[in-house]
Amino acid sequence: MKFIAIIPARYASTRFPGKPLARLGGKYIIERVYQQASSIVGEAYVATDDDRIFKAVEAFGGKAVMTRNDHKSGTDRIEEAATKLGTDADVIINVQGDEPFIQPSQLATVKALFDDEHTQIATLGKPFETMEAAENANSPKIVTDVNGYALYFSRSVIPFVRGKERSEWLASFPFVKHIGLYAYRRDVLRQITKLPQSPLEIAESLEQLRWLQNGYRIKVGLTDVETVGIDTPEDLQRAEEFLQKQKL
Repeated sequence: MKFIAIIPARYASTRFPGKPLARLGGKYIIERVYQQASSIVGEAYVATDDDRIFKAVEAFGGKAVMTRNDHKSGTDRIEEAATKLGTDADVIINVQGDEPFIQPSQLATVKALFDDEHTQIATLGKPFETMEAAENANSPKIVTDVNGYALYFSRSVIPFVRGKERSEWLASFPFVKHIGLYAYRRDVLRQITKLPQSPLEIAESLEQLRWLQNGYRIKVGLTDVETVGIDTPEDLQRAEEFLQKQKL
């Protein structure tokens, strides 16, 4: 089975303009993401709508493809990039452009999920370590069936643990945080980018609910590796601190 990683990266981020070209430990954020992705997947491309990002990727020896600037999601941008590239890959891995600490083990876990022929889309989850973290609406939660397929994603804490004090919930159920790394079979990626927004997606502002609500099967792998996503300049400072700890 052939895999390719595509990393969506746009310059005009509302909370952090120019984020892909911000420096982290002396390297561009997008450079670190690219290096992590290509180290395990082999073939990787940055999909961008900005010439500055395109040139920066080429300058550090990476591969990039220009896409339109009107995409509503990274998934849509990846579909355009895959079509432009004419890739013959069986599976497209969507590596978030603001996850410079994505680990080879996490990518390997996602790849392995496609050993199951029923897997259409794959993603990752990580057990929450504190109830406070689980209650953060910016950290979506996942519940799965007994075979590891997603039943639902929510910003709310799910499930509700009846008969227990909230302080006891984490010891009573393995709440799982969604890690936004996706992979799609090539034909499935074509299909899901043609779907209209669904009511659940609009309610929770979670794109993956569109796929679930339309009957697609999402296999969830587990990781115990913590990463630091970068959405704001403050996140970049935390990422610098995280990087320094890794070097110790």
